[in-house]
Amino acid sequence: MSFDPKSVKVHKTTGTGMDIEWKDGHRSSYPFPYLRNACPCALCEDERNKEGRKPGDPAKPVAGALPMFKAMARPTEVEAVGKYAIRFTWNDGHQHGIYSWLFLREVCPCAECKARREAGEDLHEDMTRHDEEKKRVQ
Repeated sequence: MSFDPKSVKVHKTTGTGMDIEWKDGHRSSYPFPYLRNACPCALCEDERNKEGRKPGDPAKPVAGALPMFKAMARPTEVEAVGKYAIRFTWNDGHQHGIYSWLFLREVCPCAECKARREAGEDLHEDMTRHDEEKKRVQ
C-alpha cells in the first residue's frame, strides 16, 4: 500500500490550488484556502483543536467582531520536502506546515473521502481493502 502520488500539479500562478493523482488512481483537488486551513503544523493544529475545527475548515468568525478583508490564501513559494511531503510559504507569511503525502490523502476534500471520514472509516483499512479488490480483479 502506497500513499505516494503519481503526479502533483500546483497551480501557483493561477492561484487555484493543487491537484494530485495518486498511484491507486484516486484524484484529489485541494483549493489553496482549504490547504491553508488544513496546515498540519503544531500551532495551526492547536488553534483548530481549541475551536473544534477539522483540517480544511475555515476559522469561525469572532462573535461581535466586524468582518475584515482577508486576502485569499495563496502560496508565494512551494518546495518539496524530500520524497514524502510538500511545504508552502503562504501569502500571510506562514510557512511551518509540512504536508506529507499521507496527511494530504487523509484530508482529501473529495465527496468520497469526506463521506469515508464522516462514517469513521480508517484510511489505512480503506486502502488495504482497495488493494485486495484490485488484486482479485487482476
